Amino acid sequence: MTRDKYTIKFTQPVISNKEGLQLATPEIVAKYIAKRLKTEIIADLGCGIGGQVIFFAKECKKVYAVERNPEKLEYAKRNCALYGVDNVEFILGDALSEDTKKKVADADIIFSDPARPLSEKERTLENLEPPITEIIKLYSDITPELAFHAPPQMPPERIGMDCEREYLSLNGQLNRLTLYFGALKECERSAIVIPGEERICSSNAPGIKEGVLFDYVYEPEPSVVKANLLGELARKIAETGKEILFYKGDEKRTLLTSSGLIDSPFFKDRYLVLGRTEMDISGIKEILKSEKAGKVVLRFDILPEKYWETRKKLEKDLSGTKTLHIFGFGDEVVVCEKIKS
Repeated sequence: MTRDKYTIKFTQPVISNKEGLQLATPEIVAKYIAKRLKTEIIADLGCGIGGQVIFFAKECKKVYAVERNPEKLEYAKRNCALYGVDNVEFILGDALSEDTKKKVADADIIFSDPARPLSEKERTLENLEPPITEIIKLYSDITPELAFHAPPQMPPERIGMDCEREYLSLNGQLNRLTLYFGALKECERSAIVIPGEERICSSNAPGIKEGVLFDYVYEPEPSVVKANLLGELARKIAETGKEILFYKGDEKRTLLTSSGLIDSPFFKDRYLVLGRTEMDISGIKEILKSEKAGKVVLRFDILPEKYWETRKKLEKDLSGTKTLHIFGFGDEVVVCEKIKS
């Protein structure tokens, strides 16, 4: 098995250099993408070491795997053999060349996961390699059905095209933004949660209501937040006869709240609220001691060099066994205990 920071990336010992493995789509994500793009013939432009190609080959009749780096293309060939797929035509060439375009002219869907410049100051579609805008110009006369991975942190206003923006969470971390064009577009914005493949789409749902702090708080999946689908999530929950409200949020974290415990596949974590106080060490410690805490996790903006210093101050003289989470928004602190699934 080949692991990355958050998950088992591949279930087979794939062959790659460090960069290729780092950029490769995790197997569980590639499976989902392949199922959504299932068709007769698909072309993967800039296929890298073949992580996505393998699973396209399991869902589609034929796959074109295009890569201009001969070393990566050789890795892709060997990895496809490792996974036992043989319906792939490997093409060494530039995705933006007319020669490559002719070789994949019968493709039903064009897919690309462009490389991100490591030192880019601003994420744009034009900065990707190959640029998504250039692929659209070149290939849209072959098929209107195109799909691309793009940097998930890219501001929506920099996309500005008629496509579905699907944000994907993997094990609670924002992992992918996929753009779907033509008939592949199913809505304006969507969020997918993996494992589980739970999906929510944009609709005419009203915005989520704001409320005071109740007994329970929730961290929604980052894909739901990034896709701006909290209103749709609130409506889904309302359909079960329960109500969830927006409590606080900033660029890094969002908290929803409810008076009764709610379960949803679109929650990253659920918490029981134990107390609320000001951003003050002594006030926080008072709650920690009364709740028999032993360790804490800081969930607010703090300089990296200050994190452990602050945590040690809070944990000093604690004799309990609980690990409590401390959320902070401005001068307010909410102390919580994570609810295990």
